Amino acid sequence: MWHVLIISLPGASSALRMRLWRALKAQGAGILRDGVYVLPHVDGAREAFEAQAAEVLEGGGTAFVLAYEDQRYAQAFESLFDRAADYDAWLTQVTSFRESLAGLDEPQARREADALRRGYAAIAQIDFFAGDAQARAATALADIDRALNSRFSPDEPTATSQQLTVRDANQYQGRRWATRENLWVDRVASAWLIKRFIDKQARFVWFDSSSGPPRDAIGFDFDGAEFTHVDTLVTFEVLLHSFGLDTDAALHKVGTLVRYLDIGGAPIPEAAGLLALLAGAKQSEQGDDRFFASAQGLFDHLYSAFDVKSGPGATR
Repeated sequence: MWHVLIISLPGASSALRMRLWRALKAQGAGILRDGVYVLPHVDGAREAFEAQAAEVLEGGGTAFVLAYEDQRYAQAFESLFDRAADYDAWLTQVTSFRESLAGLDEPQARREADALRRGYAAIAQIDFFAGDAQARAATALADIDRALNSRFSPDEPTATSQQLTVRDANQYQGRRWATRENLWVDRVASAWLIKRFIDKQARFVWFDSSSGPPRDAIGFDFDGAEFTHVDTLVTFEVLLHSFGLDTDAALHKVGTLVRYLDIGGAPIPEAAGLLALLAGAKQSEQGDDRFFASAQGLFDHLYSAFDVKSGPGATR
């Protein structure tokens, strides 16, 4: 089935015409001819066209939303949704990013990489008949994450496969915790989680790869650490499961954000804002201790925003 929108606008309606054009483009509508648009039968397609039709009628025009089931023109309709050119333009941006990566600092590189992820997601969302072009772009998207890790986190932990067991938090109180220096998303978020929800008296050591962690410290987010990546879970999520915190919906949502920013995946609306704030904190606060101190406030606010139980102005 296909949904067809047929509209006719009054002559002096340039503002309305522009709004409709932008909305239809964002929805990925195909253009059969001027004033005639089509969408495949996907979630939200009919509702989107009905909303555009209502706006046209309110503006003094005419509008009809029709359902079309004849399959004789299916191939011709599908050709209206070829996104190959969009992916090619996006891949050109990826190439430019890869060529400039060596000259970028980490916060800037990660901001640009996140913009590329959002660009890919915007195309994929309206790529209703995905094919080779999307597969090539998805491969390039994964290469971006590998390039970032190679440039800024060459010792990024390798995910293991193991059964996660719930730990007794009483055995982890007043301890020293160690992770790699030059904190970034997963490490700084995990340290916040430890300090706020697991071991409120925690002390932290940020070590370089040449020295390694102290023997008496509990390690996290490095190969061989007690808590690190497991299968598709990043360290933050492993800590959630290990200490029975995964039933907290707000922490779960923070974990989803951390996973996206650390290893990629389906974009999340709040990710760009969190990334910008962390990048700004990292640039303005010299050293891991100061960066962590600043980041704790950011994650406190993020958790409060996600925690619907607390309500505005609630404290813990």
